[in-house]
Amino acid sequence: MKKLIIIATAFAAALALPINNASAAEAKTIVGVAAGAGQFNTLVIAVKAAGLVDTLNGAGPFTVFAPTDEAFAKLPAGTLDTLLKPENKEKLTAILTYHVLAGKVMAADVKTMAAKTVNGKEAAIKVDGGKVTIGAATVVKTDIAASNGVIHVIDTVLIP
Repeated sequence: MKKLIIIATAFAAALALPINNASAAEAKTIVGVAAGAGQFNTLVIAVKAAGLVDTLNGAGPFTVFAPTDEAFAKLPAGTLDTLLKPENKEKLTAILTYHVLAGKVMAADVKTMAAKTVNGKEAAIKVDGGKVTIGAATVVKTDIAASNGVIHVIDTVLIP
C-alpha cells in the first residue's frame, strides 16, 4: 500500500509539473509582469475587459507603453468607468492597442519617430536630452523585461 501511495504521489506531481511551469511562464509575460508590479492594476483590469489578455500573453514580441494607476486616475471623472462597460469594448481596445508596438524596442533603441502602433495609428515618439515622450505622455521608467517583450512606464494614458 505504501508503494502505491508513493507512485500515486509521484504521478500526481508529474501531472502538475507542466501546469506549474505554464503558470510560471505566463507570470513572466507582459500581462503577468504588469499584474505583479503593483502599479498597473487599472491597466490589467482594462486589458481583461478588452479581451486582450491572450494576445498580450502571446509570443509577441511586444513593446508596451504602460500607463500607471496614477495615469488612469488623471482621466476625466467617469471616463474609465464608461470605457470598461461591455458596450465600449471596441473603443477600449483601440485605446489599449495604441499603447502597444509590434516588436521589442529597448530604451537604447528609441529615437524620435512616428511609431506605428498595433491599432494601426501612429504615435509620435520624441527623444530630447534624455527625456522620452510618446504623445502627451512622458516615459518615467524603461526596459521592464517580460518573456514576450518589454514594458516602458508612462505617466499619461494615450488617447488615439
